[in-house]
Amino acid sequence: MDFSSINPALLVAALMVSSTPILLAALGEMVVERAGVLNLGVEGMMIMGAVTGFVVGFNTEIPALGFVAAAGSGALFALLFGLLTQVLLSNQVATGLGLTLMGLGLSSLIGKPYEGMKAPSLPKIDFGPLSDIPFFGRVLFGHDAIVYLSLGMVAAVWYVLRHTRIGLILKAVGENHDAAHSLGYKVVRIRLAAIAFGGACAGLGGAYLSLVRLPQWTEGMTAGAGWIALAIVVFASWRAGRVLVGAYLFGGLTVLQLNLQAAGMTAGVQYLSMSPYLITILVLVLITSGRFKGAHSAPASLGRLFEVTR
Repeated sequence: MDFSSINPALLVAALMVSSTPILLAALGEMVVERAGVLNLGVEGMMIMGAVTGFVVGFNTEIPALGFVAAAGSGALFALLFGLLTQVLLSNQVATGLGLTLMGLGLSSLIGKPYEGMKAPSLPKIDFGPLSDIPFFGRVLFGHDAIVYLSLGMVAAVWYVLRHTRIGLILKAVGENHDAAHSLGYKVVRIRLAAIAFGGACAGLGGAYLSLVRLPQWTEGMTAGAGWIALAIVVFASWRAGRVLVGAYLFGGLTVLQLNLQAAGMTAGVQYLSMSPYLITILVLVLITSGRFKGAHSAPASLGRLFEVTR
């Protein structure tokens, strides 16, 4: 094995790129769950964002428009979930699973004519001499706009939830929707807004896969990234800063196993590759059973239906 072939700067830079789709999806889902809604349809929203972003980016040759369209499609897809669960009061777990299945099927249908085609990708931002700084130049100043947008969104979400009235209202709805309603807050509207935001973030994450990481459309290209994002929210205890750390850790496992294989390591690499998915399965079983709520500071009203007539 030749570990000298692994460049630490390139490894960390690749980690940031690999983690960006998961980070965006997890950040959006964290806001949704903070409002007391459990949306298991993240995978479906991501794959719809991926196909919408690719189709628009390919036909217009403007990747930025692809990302805007992806965010819009993710938000609309999420609002379908919101209509079913917040207005028609359907079961959130079952509806979220249905949303994922619908997204996988619909994206396959839409993307069929575009298989094997290449779309223009986002260029990297030129920071001039800053990019030439040893190690940090490659790690911090060699990325496209969406990587920096994702980091800025983490900071923005942290600030809004912690230091603004909007954040306090959102958390109040997630902790006790009946009390929030008695104080005059529109619980359903607040939750729908959070759901739309989460869908837009998932759509952006999906578009990053099809327009940057692999600038082409491949059926099922999210490959479980939405489920990993759900697990990260739980690991992060519904906190924005920890979501960033969790996304980078999960993304880092993928990049690390690829680099270890390139260095000639074979034994044990497959276990490293499968570990994020095994952990995700375990966490999903626990959160759907309701056993994680007390021990991990989950919003008290998470997954509970709210009826305005009460």
